[in-house]
Amino acid sequence: MSTTKSLDGKVIVVTGAGRGIGREIALLAAAEGAKVVVNDPGVAADGSGTDAAPADEVVEEIKKRGGTAIANFETVAEAVPASKIIKMAVDTYGKLDGVVNNAGILRDAIFHRMSIDAFEQVIKVHLMGSFYTSHAAARLFREQESGTFVHFTSTSGLIGNFGQANYAAAKLGIVGLSKSIALDM
Repeated sequence: MSTTKSLDGKVIVVTGAGRGIGREIALLAAAEGAKVVVNDPGVAADGSGTDAAPADEVVEEIKKRGGTAIANFETVAEAVPASKIIKMAVDTYGKLDGVVNNAGILRDAIFHRMSIDAFEQVIKVHLMGSFYTSHAAARLFREQESGTFVHFTSTSGLIGNFGQANYAAAKLGIVGLSKSIALDM
């Protein structure tokens, strides 16, 4: 029986990895042998505040289980900080094999009561965040002729959902972004 794990020797960035689905993805990637950049600025569900504890706790859990990980607290919602996430992976581990764009926030409100800020902030984290981190990794992936992007959508994006025009627009935008990246890369 082989003891090789599916991600042995791989370096994976997971955004929004301090809690929820992102946390579980980071833990699984590490359990499968990946070196993981656990990205999470530790914001609340609505994107407010910051807290290093969620990312730090995931890194400690990975290390406790015998894995390798580092914490990163940059936001995906702006181009320069998002590019620093990718740079940290390469600077720390010498390469990058995958980017899991999981980061997200919610600012639910029915459309006629939704603020412009609530719409823009959700788009910035989900859609622009997926773009910024992917764009930062794309040239590297082309140069090394390998690399994987994993993007998250939702039924809210695919069919709509009450009180989530911002989230639905971002998630359907990610579908288009993903399809176009696949063709371009």
